Amino acid sequence: MVDQFVGTWKLTLSENFDAYMQELGVCGATRQMGKLLKPKFIISVAEDGVITMQTKSSFKSTEIKFKLDQAFEEKTADERTTQTIVTFAGGKLVQKQTWGDNKSTTLERTLDSGKLITTCTMGNVVATRTYERDA
Repeated sequence: MVDQFVGTWKLTLSENFDAYMQELGVCGATRQMGKLLKPKFIISVAEDGVITMQTKSSFKSTEIKFKLDQAFEEKTADERTTQTIVTFAGGKLVQKQTWGDNKSTTLERTLDSGKLITTCTMGNVVATRTYERDA
């Protein structure tokens, strides 16, 4: 299941991420920094089923721990506090964040040709971030 996602991944391609961050309400200075970063994304799974996702960069690092299908509170890199749930279906890890007045975004992670593809969607704005395994 999720084990295929386990490992350390490095960002190699980011498409439309500035527009996605703008749709989230991220300020201009933070968006500029976000466009320049090439973070590492680390996924691990503990024996008790707790999944850890870490994003590490020189600007900011985040970590969330959760069990599939169980809602939890998440503090995002852009300082939003969200109710988040992560599910696994059809070979995809789907992370849905909700906050404020009915705002929501979905981060869908899939594997394709050995690459981790993260599709970030909010409203009509879609960004794609491609990661490759870090040797």
